[in-house]
Amino acid sequence: MSASQTSDVPTLLVKIFGRDRPGITAGLFDTLAAYSVDVVDIEQVVTRGRIVLCALVSEPPGGLEGDLRATVHSWAESMKMQAEIISGRGDNRPRGLGRSLVTVLGHPLTSEATAAIASRITRAGGNIDRIFRLAKYPVTAVEFAVSGVETEPLRTALVTDAARLGVDIAVVGAGLYRRAQRLVVMDVDSTLIQDEVIELFAAHAGCQDKVTEVTEAAMRGELDFEQSLHARVALLAGLDASVVDKVRSEVRLTPGARTLIRTLKRLGYQVGVVSGGFTQVTDDLKERLGLDFAQANTLEVVDGKLTGRVTGEIVDRAGKARLLRRFAAEAGVPLSQTVAIGDGANDLDMLNAAGLGVAFNAKPVVREAAHTAVSFPFLDTVLYLLGVTREEVEAADTLDLV
Repeated sequence: MSASQTSDVPTLLVKIFGRDRPGITAGLFDTLAAYSVDVVDIEQVVTRGRIVLCALVSEPPGGLEGDLRATVHSWAESMKMQAEIISGRGDNRPRGLGRSLVTVLGHPLTSEATAAIASRITRAGGNIDRIFRLAKYPVTAVEFAVSGVETEPLRTALVTDAARLGVDIAVVGAGLYRRAQRLVVMDVDSTLIQDEVIELFAAHAGCQDKVTEVTEAAMRGELDFEQSLHARVALLAGLDASVVDKVRSEVRLTPGARTLIRTLKRLGYQVGVVSGGFTQVTDDLKERLGLDFAQANTLEVVDGKLTGRVTGEIVDRAGKARLLRRFAAEAGVPLSQTVAIGDGANDLDMLNAAGLGVAFNAKPVVREAAHTAVSFPFLDTVLYLLGVTREEVEAADTLDLV
């Protein structure tokens, strides 16, 4: 039956609820099949072992509605369930123009925050069509399907409230592209890894305090990145190149980093890193983690010693955005289908250029400018912003164990 055929014809909403068990859906539709009804829509939700199954069907021919009602109620009683049948006309209310997916991360996700989000969606002119839980740990992640309001004004309305509500919120346009093959590009220092690589080098050179001071000022946006890079690298002059292997062994991946990359690769994503750090570390990470792209600055080495200079193109704030575009072109992925993840001011151009820019445990200036933010210390929580469920993450882990 076409949409036009169901626009104003008599229909029945059959609702079944009770304890979930195998065979309920099949049993209901076996019962309905005896009355030659057409299925217009189906919705099913299972929460803590309780099922709500709704079937919107055409009115049975030959005046058999009363018999259908009695049979469905009798079947439900035999299954120790309850049934409700409501007569009406036509299909569901058409969903409005402008469809978005709103992902909310909370630890915990409070009822107050949920109420505030729902109210904000309503005030923005949106309607909540469906709600779906993506994950229950390490954070609670739920997804709202919203219609009736365009994505950008909805994002503006919601994201500004996120910090006040103690949650993280991402708003993206709904559509087939969301789960198409995409590209994820992330910063390295304090994003993919827990460390600032230049500080690891500086610890071996005995100048860590000086380097840390300059690094923090640069990440706050108080210093020009290229100038700060040259100033910090100059402090490493004379350091033996053998220290590279020591620094590589000291690098600590951010919790959830391996899971994030492994799951993305299983789902067909391409993954890259851009860094204001050094190729001496990012090349090793690319090999270890199976990354598709990696670009960083390169420490100059002469006669087995660091010279205190870098060679080649400088990867700075503008350079990261330029590399995101280059990687997207090489991957054959539209820029609108890219995701960028970073924590510092030198990531801002990249975050704003991407289809979705994620500030990960970021400085305030970055949180305010990015499309969305993640404030939890697990990098794999970014997966939920992409609509990936915890079950899919665990499936990827299982495949790696086979």
